[in-house]
Amino acid sequence: MAKNQYSPTEVSPPGETLLEVLEERGLTQAELAERTGRPRKTINEIIKGKAAITPETALQLERVLGVPASFWNAREAHYRESLAKKSEVERFEAEVEWIEQFPIREMARQRLIPACDDKMGYLYALLRFFGVASPAQWQTLWRDPVLSRVAFRRSKKSNEYALSAWLRCGQIAGEQAACAEYSADSFRSTLRDIRGFTLLPPAQFQPLLEEACGKCGVVVTFIRELPGSGASGATFWTMGHSRPVLMLSLRYKTDDHLWFTFFHEAAHILMHGKKDLFVEGMDNEDQREAEANRASADFLIPPGRLTQFLSRSAPISHDRVIKFAANLGIAPGIVVGRLQHDKVLPMTHCNALKRRLEWA
Repeated sequence: MAKNQYSPTEVSPPGETLLEVLEERGLTQAELAERTGRPRKTINEIIKGKAAITPETALQLERVLGVPASFWNAREAHYRESLAKKSEVERFEAEVEWIEQFPIREMARQRLIPACDDKMGYLYALLRFFGVASPAQWQTLWRDPVLSRVAFRRSKKSNEYALSAWLRCGQIAGEQAACAEYSADSFRSTLRDIRGFTLLPPAQFQPLLEEACGKCGVVVTFIRELPGSGASGATFWTMGHSRPVLMLSLRYKTDDHLWFTFFHEAAHILMHGKKDLFVEGMDNEDQREAEANRASADFLIPPGRLTQFLSRSAPISHDRVIKFAANLGIAPGIVVGRLQHDKVLPMTHCNALKRRLEWA
């Protein structure tokens, strides 16, 4: 992979070019001042780079020296841009340690940002990734208004910088996705069909899930977890609250966790506000999280059916789980996960019925 190193090019002031043209013409600075009607001091300051070549001066130089005004205007603009870049780099050098908070090596490995040779390169790559002009703007647009919304339920092991990068991936996916206008009724109805997708292998259910939700106006995107992000799923609405984005990370790599997370996030979309940001996998005691947990669990395994299954005196075996799951029309691993969560089944039992999920 090609390396990306940020190193602004030094550009000489246009006055140096002007001095060369004067020497070629055999003109002095005083003669140029007389011909243009500009003070000698101004001409001298232009040559030394202390004064800018204005559009009016560029036109005068064109008439006197025969060099197009467009050349002088472009030369001046290029020089001023180079000065601005140099000044910016000097300011950013004091902030470059900001990048150390992010999992930049993993982000580069996943090609979220380009691999760079130095810290300054990574700083500029991160700014482009987040679509902000400076670390201060990241603070203004991400840490304060976005991350503060999940701060009260963030895991102690969660890195807010890694989490913001993971969420940014979902934001980009939501902005770029082509999907229908959101319809809560259509999405609610489609979830019943999606429940059957749990029986399919990942290569089949992923495109079907994304397509089915897209037809309802919901963007579903699978984004690999970043070290420290601590999230198995997330739900938020794009700018203007026009469409919901549902993110899945495969954090726990088993089908029971994946599908519980999906229906949990789907419940947030249907039950809770468009201004809310929900991140699954955080330590929390939020009532809305409890509501989404219950909705997901009951949708996958209706309470009455579960009570009936548990009322039988027969021991819980592989065959019983497989038969029960078949009657429900869901993957047996989901039943195992639910029984283990409810402490009806030891965490060591029936794990072979769970389907392992890996990134291709």
